[in-house]
Amino acid sequence: MSTGVRGTASTTAVATIVLIVLTALALRTPFTAVAPLLEGIQRDLGVSTTFGGVLTTLPVVCLGVFAFVAPRLRQRFGDERVLLGCLVVLLVGNSVRALGPAWTLLAGTVVVGAGIAVANVAVPGLIKRDFAERVPVLTAVHTVCMTLGGALAASLVVPVGRALDSAWRLPLGLVAVPVLVALLIGAAVPRAAAAPATGSAVLWRVPLAWQVTAFMGTQSSMAYVVFGWLPTMVQARGLSPAAAGFALGVQAAVQAVGSLAVPLLCRRFRDQRGIAVALAALIALGFAGVLLAPAPGGVWTAVVLLGVAQGAAFGLAVTLFGLRSPDSSTTAALSGMAQGAGYLLAAAGPLLIGLLRDLTGGWTAPLVLLLGICAAMAVAGLLAGRPVQLDRSARDASA
Repeated sequence: MSTGVRGTASTTAVATIVLIVLTALALRTPFTAVAPLLEGIQRDLGVSTTFGGVLTTLPVVCLGVFAFVAPRLRQRFGDERVLLGCLVVLLVGNSVRALGPAWTLLAGTVVVGAGIAVANVAVPGLIKRDFAERVPVLTAVHTVCMTLGGALAASLVVPVGRALDSAWRLPLGLVAVPVLVALLIGAAVPRAAAAPATGSAVLWRVPLAWQVTAFMGTQSSMAYVVFGWLPTMVQARGLSPAAAGFALGVQAAVQAVGSLAVPLLCRRFRDQRGIAVALAALIALGFAGVLLAPAPGGVWTAVVLLGVAQGAAFGLAVTLFGLRSPDSSTTAALSGMAQGAGYLLAAAGPLLIGLLRDLTGGWTAPLVLLLGICAAMAVAGLLAGRPVQLDRSARDASA
């Protein structure tokens, strides 16, 4: 290969990494920005607590529903075009959320959820296509940037709102700024050809694909319980509302530590079963500490533990898409299935926690449910973490 060709390939790889990083920074901020502003939204729009529950659950449902269309879009337009299209959708959705009445807030949330769902599926396929030998490392970069973007949004929207004398509209609208930056810079990334089709329907008959999906769904369920309920949980333990919002920001920020640990662990252990079970146990310990440990020290320790473990669990779940697949098309198909079905499963978590809290008036029953989800995550991890790939499983299923 000539020096010019190598230089072009290197430049394209760097540009692709830049696109992955910028997209990741914009993918979690629309979700984490809402919870700290929810009280102001309800007061300003005169909506009920039920509306607030719908607003926080709707994005998770959208992640599940719209993930199913992502592999088809990728096959038609290619990864880079799909990601740029997702950024346009995010820009529109974030802007609409901040401009109108309650119905536009919900409509914008659906649009945002659609863009994030498709991008979530496209990125693992892009990583597998261009960086097949570095899937854990590039996946860690992606998840760390998502985590940091979400943490910054959770921590800054309330202070920014106070500085701008806006209860929620301006700070929520400003979430569109990193999306706009990503779109402007990402437009310069070279476009590759559309991806070849893969028999994604076959995956629905493959046990290994369902095992990866179950691991994705259980860890996501607990992640969205944290997004929706952690501030309420820690306030029940005696922390102030301001400290509760800060706890959510801390939990989101330290997820980066867990995400960074995933490539190191995957490089050392070809079999990921032990990692998955350990993370399920740490998440269970984290939730138990938040609700039972002595306050405030034990609660803060549990918040940090929960953040690190959940960051690693999410990183491992996304990494499994590439590790269990032989090529980028299968990776995207598995990502679409696991995130589609997984996020639909995850949407039930926050709703069930709220229902149990209302029925019992305490946190014992919700904690028992969370520990049960952790046990299910451990079982799914024992199966999905085996060092096998989908190509052989798919042939067996279709034979």
